[in-house]
Amino acid sequence: MDRIVVRDADPQWPKQFQEIAAYLSPFIADSIVRIEHVGSTSVPGLAAKPIIDIDVVVANEEQVPIVLGLIESAGYRWVGDLTVKGRESFEPADVTQLPDHHLYLVVENNRAHADHWLLRDALIDDPALVERYASIKRENAVLSGGDGEHYVALKAAFVAEVLTEARQSHKMVPVDYWKPNLG
Repeated sequence: MDRIVVRDADPQWPKQFQEIAAYLSPFIADSIVRIEHVGSTSVPGLAAKPIIDIDVVVANEEQVPIVLGLIESAGYRWVGDLTVKGRESFEPADVTQLPDHHLYLVVENNRAHADHWLLRDALIDDPALVERYASIKRENAVLSGGDGEHYVALKAAFVAEVLTEARQSHKMVPVDYWKPNLG
């Protein structure tokens, strides 16, 4: 079982995102809206697992199969939605020279995409939330005993709280968030 490692924020994370985006761009630039740095490594000052999360954003559902193929041609293997509707996931196959990262394909402002940018932006806008989340992440790295699914489940309530408030502040339709059974 892999150990969950949460590190202090690293000023190299934005540069690592840029490196990955620069690699991908020639393969997909003409077919996408943008490549976005999301996840904890995109939030200045936030402790995180040292894995860059990236959203490749397309304008509509019709673009998904086209860009999916382009991403595969860039050396990635499509692994499905990994239980997150509206988010296609990829694993590096022939791009091991790049920093560790998770690559996702999303339609602009679908729920998966909105959840990514809403959480990122809420954290960027609130240093107290960043401190609270960093503390939760560090504690959960220990409590999870190295189990990635348990680690995610332990922080789900915090993420749901932040996303619910962010949706309200952006006057977006409320949604139900996952409530894991931790008992």
